[in-house]
Amino acid sequence: MKDVTKNPEVQHMRAEIARIGRFLFDRQLTDAAGGNISARVDDVVCMSPSYSGSKRQWQLEPDDVLVVDFDRNILAGDGKISRETHVHFKLHETFGEYGTAVIHAHARNLLVFATAARSMPPVLEATRKFGVTPCIEYAPAHSPKLADNIAETMYGREHRISKHAAGVIAPWHGLFLMGKDLDAAFDAVERFDTNAYCIIMGQMLLANHSIEQPREMMETVIPNYTED
Repeated sequence: MKDVTKNPEVQHMRAEIARIGRFLFDRQLTDAAGGNISARVDDVVCMSPSYSGSKRQWQLEPDDVLVVDFDRNILAGDGKISRETHVHFKLHETFGEYGTAVIHAHARNLLVFATAARSMPPVLEATRKFGVTPCIEYAPAHSPKLADNIAETMYGREHRISKHAAGVIAPWHGLFLMGKDLDAAFDAVERFDTNAYCIIMGQMLLANHSIEQPREMMETVIPNYTED
């Protein structure tokens, strides 16, 4: 068995996953109850270990981050493979030519949409590029069926992955997304959560008026903007 810890790109990615995990937790983009991160480097996947939140409070060290081959053998790292491995590998295997990073997050504001089992429209210039983030059909957490449902909604959105990221909302569960790289995936998680916050607060501000009116205005003004 090859010693993947001798690969500087793998070691760098393990450090990046540990760093991004702390950012997600500190910025309330995931919680102690769950979430997981993976990024592909050549023919291996670097992945946060199971219970990174509940047992480690996302205070991971680079050596904690697992290195896993596509047969799901752990080559390096401390801990068990993530319980959402089915989703991560399904996305890496199916859409790997478009992106290298997958994040599952319990982002605080977006969880409101998961609770309501609702898709999320973009309402900001910074989130228009993602289109509507669909809420998928329910499947139990950690199940192969959940992985299938998530992958199914990614077909037709490969261009979004290759340019930045594409995400889905799993009802009563959370956010899953794939990004062109780890930085883009992290950036997308925060953009999605900010978009969710603006919808929730916007509904309060607008009272009985729909958020669709300002969204329709955005979709008219931005594409048709010209300088005088």
